[in-house]
Amino acid sequence: MPKVSNKGQQMPESPIRKLVPYSEMAKKKGHKVYHLNIGQPDIKTPEVALNAVKNANIEVLEYSHSAGFESYRNKLAAYYQKHGLPINSADIIITTGGSEALLFAMGSTMDQGDEIIIPEPFYANYNGFSTASGVKVVPVISGIETGFALPPISDFEKLITPKTKAILICNPGNPTGYLYSKEEIQQLAELVKKHDLFLIADEVYREFAYDGYTHHSVMNVEGLEEHAIMIDSVSKRYSMCGARIGCIVSKNKEVMATAMKFAQARLSPPTYAQIASEAALDTPQSYFDDVITEYKDRRDTLVSELNKIEGVTVANPKGAFYCIAKLPVKNADDFAQWLLEEYDFNGETVMVAPAAGFYSTPGVGLDEIRIAYVLKKEDLIKSVQILKEALTAYNNK
Repeated sequence: MPKVSNKGQQMPESPIRKLVPYSEMAKKKGHKVYHLNIGQPDIKTPEVALNAVKNANIEVLEYSHSAGFESYRNKLAAYYQKHGLPINSADIIITTGGSEALLFAMGSTMDQGDEIIIPEPFYANYNGFSTASGVKVVPVISGIETGFALPPISDFEKLITPKTKAILICNPGNPTGYLYSKEEIQQLAELVKKHDLFLIADEVYREFAYDGYTHHSVMNVEGLEEHAIMIDSVSKRYSMCGARIGCIVSKNKEVMATAMKFAQARLSPPTYAQIASEAALDTPQSYFDDVITEYKDRRDTLVSELNKIEGVTVANPKGAFYCIAKLPVKNADDFAQWLLEEYDFNGETVMVAPAAGFYSTPGVGLDEIRIAYVLKKEDLIKSVQILKEALTAYNNK
């Protein structure tokens, strides 16, 4: 019998989606499941985006340019410029989600066996993208005691080897919600310039910054033009996860010319989704103001309720819509499965994402979970109540 590849065997399972069968079984039992496990916003997609698709008068669904619609790239560049980022349409290639943009970035900057340094915990699919690209992830651990702030630069520097090609950050962070300060971004910029590395920044949550904090982009750092690669997406900004439209952005012409070859190999990003994404750029600021207010309220509600549970530690996120909570359990994986397979509180239970899957260091994060506060406040309060009762039952069984 033919065998699958070693690369395929090494591809990690999603810690976010691997519990889905247990969730489906719980629902078949008649249990209501509160989904705290996945960053799927319940915020409505802007009508201007949906209407653009409904009203599109297309007789032949053609390929687009491999870099995406020129009209979309021009409009996207204007959006970035409005936010103070010196980006032109030539610096942008539209991709099939931020995921493809990350694959293009790795494929354009790294060879088989090269290394990429990533502060952990990190978005679990970075492990998958690295495996698919033949790249080794070298983690540098940040801790809940600092709110998952940037680890000391000395921790990064001692991990740099001749095989190191890039540092990858997510800002604001998934799964931590941490928002890097201007000083932290500057420290990373100086480091990559010193060692001639790329700095890849996943900035898909850029709009979601709270408490008066400001997002600082790698594209806005003077002198970093040849080193900086930005990853972006419409998924979270406009609550358009299903559109699968993102982009890779860089001033480095050689990187972009190389990324274009990957873009040509997959032909073009999807047409209807580009139509929706281009139209979404006309979304009024009031939409974002309302969304930010809503997420901040949800964050405050969630953190407040979690802090009431004895033995639970939670980092207060400054951005995105995730937080990491440390639980009084030895194995959050087992606890998360038990919640769906064996537990209910008045016919209801919760689904969480075990945080160990967001680390690549073995044995780290075993007692942590990631919570996405993408549910309305009433559901978050109910979810934490269930979590509290479940922890008592689990630890007494």
